[in-house]
Amino acid sequence: MKKTLALLMTSALTVSGLAGCGNEGASGDGKVKIEFFQYKSEAKGTFDDLIQKFEKENPKIDVVQSNPPDSLTVLKTRVAKRDLPDVVGIGGDSAFGDIAKTGAFEDVSKDDLVKDIQPAYTKMLKDVSKQTKLYGIPYSVNADAVIYNKTMFKELGLSVPQTWDEFIDVAEKVKAAGKTPFYFTFKDAWTALPSYNVMAANTQGENFFKELDKGKTTFAKGHKEATDKFLTLLKYGHDAQNGKAYNDGNVAFAKGASAMYLQGIWAIPEIKKANPNIDLGVFPYPVTNTPGESKVVSGVDLLLAQTSTTKHPKEAKKFLQFLLDDENIKTYIKAQNAFSAKKGIVQEDPSVEGLKESLAKGAVTDFPDHYVPVAVGLEKQLQVLTENKDAKKFLKTLDQEWKKVKNR
Repeated sequence: MKKTLALLMTSALTVSGLAGCGNEGASGDGKVKIEFFQYKSEAKGTFDDLIQKFEKENPKIDVVQSNPPDSLTVLKTRVAKRDLPDVVGIGGDSAFGDIAKTGAFEDVSKDDLVKDIQPAYTKMLKDVSKQTKLYGIPYSVNADAVIYNKTMFKELGLSVPQTWDEFIDVAEKVKAAGKTPFYFTFKDAWTALPSYNVMAANTQGENFFKELDKGKTTFAKGHKEATDKFLTLLKYGHDAQNGKAYNDGNVAFAKGASAMYLQGIWAIPEIKKANPNIDLGVFPYPVTNTPGESKVVSGVDLLLAQTSTTKHPKEAKKFLQFLLDDENIKTYIKAQNAFSAKKGIVQEDPSVEGLKESLAKGAVTDFPDHYVPVAVGLEKQLQVLTENKDAKKFLKTLDQEWKKVKNR
């Protein structure tokens, strides 16, 4: 814990002139004021609407939403200063794990609010924080998927592939028809992560990162198959893959530039903005040659946590209960094109129909990059890999950077 706090203090020193909202307690009109700090800028409007509804139902509570730029850095700074908001909404990744280790969040392991949450997602939060207790409630989840142009598939007589060999065969047929199988956008380094994450998650082994921590395996061993398959996919892209950015890819796919787009479901709203009439669908990446074996990479896109220092635990808990109400979750996932971590609540958008079965039965696994410290630079190393295609060098670099981080 001391080491984690020291790291967070280092982060704090990089942010100057920062003033947090803090917990202001009761306002002049006698209302209790609580702060809800969340990191998703695209969800600010949705939460504004939900907060307005909450305040109408609870006229004695004011909820102030904080959604600053570079929100995770801001939050780490506030954790280091012990200037915490009352309720926090962040992603279930290594940043959450670091903060959870400091004791900033309440333990919700036995909270009634967790009983209807998919166990796969509560396990992810425990795993990523390396804790036996649960310090956040999974709220919404996203997923990596192959987004495909249904019209183009019909025109070419293609079926959704169920195995890796069928997947590559579909790509070959698209290429033979003079069209582009996949559209890549590696100018933005992070866009290499969705497809790589799926390849790694389904081939590295269930305990890869635990064994890596203990020095019992390496990226060179555990991620070799994933790297080879990732490079295979690159053969079916377009020219200038490293010259196109995420926004370019959304527009290009919307306009029919490729049959498939290797992204997450978060790209769908942007694609539809560029072409509201596109007939698209999604299917799980088939990574192995056993039909139905591959798991969908689906992580906690937003978790909710009550901080351990709140002066208004009753009001904070009431707000959490409100957000976790079925109708309010439905409002959120509809607006954000996400899936719910709560059992029984489904995403009704027909464009993501192809993932419903996997998510409903819990055939999911977490994003591998959630377990890789930022200092390792996985996305930057992937960007280099897309240029030089040198798998051996890529894996060796990951192992070297991992050791540097772990030895600090």
